[in-house]
Amino acid sequence: MSALDKIREYHPELTALRRDLHAHPELGMGEHRTAEIVARQLEAMGVEVHRGVGGTGVVGVLRGRPGNRAIGLRADMDALPIEEQNDVPYRSGTKGVMHACGHDGHTTMLLGAAKYLAETRNFDGTVHLIFQPGEEGCGGALAMLEDGLFDRFPCDVVFGMHNRPGMPVGEYAISEGPAMAGGAFFDVTVRGKGAHGAHPEAGIDPVIAACHIATAAQTIVSRVVNPADPAVISITKIAGGDAYNVIPETATLAGTARFFSRKVGAQIEEGLKRVVEGVAAGLGCEASLDYRLIFAPTLNAADPTDAYVAAATELVGEGKVTRGKPPSMGSEDFSFMMEKVPGAYILVGNGEGAMPHNPRYMFNDEAIPFGAALYARVVERGLKG
Repeated sequence: MSALDKIREYHPELTALRRDLHAHPELGMGEHRTAEIVARQLEAMGVEVHRGVGGTGVVGVLRGRPGNRAIGLRADMDALPIEEQNDVPYRSGTKGVMHACGHDGHTTMLLGAAKYLAETRNFDGTVHLIFQPGEEGCGGALAMLEDGLFDRFPCDVVFGMHNRPGMPVGEYAISEGPAMAGGAFFDVTVRGKGAHGAHPEAGIDPVIAACHIATAAQTIVSRVVNPADPAVISITKIAGGDAYNVIPETATLAGTARFFSRKVGAQIEEGLKRVVEGVAAGLGCEASLDYRLIFAPTLNAADPTDAYVAAATELVGEGKVTRGKPPSMGSEDFSFMMEKVPGAYILVGNGEGAMPHNPRYMFNDEAIPFGAALYARVVERGLKG
């Protein structure tokens, strides 16, 4: 019996588990209930469990036949600060929080793979089941790494995955090299001199300076970064003042930058600092930049990508596995783990529906066996004696 057929036998219980997680979402680094459910599920399978890795992270250690290699499988557990708008019996019971990205599904798929691998043990070596907290910009991957993730649980290769709405269930997509962008968040504070709105000559207007900074920042992508290197700078917040007739003392901007190499990320940071300080000074203001790397670029290594493609093709056939998927400007903090250990990150079809980070997004339970079986099969192939 194939891994996919065997895991389909677990589908009803996995679906019930996924819906329970969906009904009880938890924000990043606060996944206490989720982590405990994961730990207890693993313990019931006979898996060695390590709680509290990097905060609320959980790592399961599963050993097969004697072997020296180790593979890491990673899933994320956190939800988003979004009020759910789906009308389902298992909708979020936590106000203002929902699983709007499918991490409830990812957690369930990895638990399904763990159940199969624990029952069959058809591999030589060790599997590390990595349940990561705080993927949504909360630093969960770095927290696990700082807690000695790969020192305590050494891996030769790591694999992660994400559901993809708009791609049919039972299909996969991956690309070697850049898969998802690195991402930074930034805040800018502009300081001027307050005055009456009717007498601007008596003050120094930080709002005008902030507007010019927002415009000038776009020249970093168009005139500093190599046109062959995709990059994005988006100003997503701007604020200043509380009254119609008062020029305020300060104004603020915030936004995000996206890029596919650390080098370009550094260029953007340097360019933003130069623009922020220079434009503000030219208009008589002072300004400061707080720029924070939140996600490294997600870069799929060649051999793990090949391994994922081979396992997926075996499960569903060559026609349902897309290789050479264009990279996404979205970001993923599994990238920090992949900077330490070679790895690959694949998309799993979620069928039609709203995109992630939407209040009407919903993970498709029909995708569970396809994610779980791919995790399992990449282990069996990679740890084959």
